[in-house]
Amino acid sequence: MKRKDHIEIIEIAFSWLVVMAMFIYGFAKLFQFQGAAETEKMVKDMTGMELMWAFYGYSKPFAITLGIFEIIGGLLILFKPTRLIGCFFTTAILINVIFQDIYFGVHAGALKAAILYQVLIVLILWFNKDILIKSIKILVLSTTNKQSKIKKPIKIVIAFGLFVVFRVIEYLITIK
Repeated sequence: MKRKDHIEIIEIAFSWLVVMAMFIYGFAKLFQFQGAAETEKMVKDMTGMELMWAFYGYSKPFAITLGIFEIIGGLLILFKPTRLIGCFFTTAILINVIFQDIYFGVHAGALKAAILYQVLIVLILWFNKDILIKSIKILVLSTTNKQSKIKKPIKIVIAFGLFVVFRVIEYLITIK
C-alpha cells in the first residue's frame, strides 16, 4: 500500500468516529432534555450547565432541530462525495457546542469530546487540502470579472440605492 492509501484509511476511520458521534448526539436530542426546563431553581441559583439544559429543555422543537442538523452533518461526512461539505457543516455545529461547553461550564468530558471531533474534522480537511485549494480558487475566480471603469461604480451606486430601500423595508417589517 502507498502513503495515499494509508491516509485514505485514516480519513475513513476519522470520518466514522465523527459520524458516530454526530448520530449519537443527534438522536439523543430527541430525549436528552426531557423535563430539563421543569426546575424549582431561580435562574440566579442555577449553574451554567443547569441554565443551558433548561434553555434547551424549554423548546423540544429547538432541541430536535439541533439533533437533525447533527445527523445531517454526520450523513454528509459519511459519504466521500459530500464529506468536505459535511465537515464545514458540522464545524459550524461543533464550534457552537465548544463555545457553549466553555461558557456554560459543561463538564470537561463533553468539551474534550467536541474538541476531539473538531480536530478530526480539521485533519480530514487537511488530508483533502488539494481539493480545498482548487475549490477556493474556483470560487474566488468565478466571483471576479473584469468590468469597464464606468460600469463598476454605476453598479455600486445602484446596489447602494437598493441596500437603502431594502433596509427601509426591513425596518418597516420589524418595528412591531
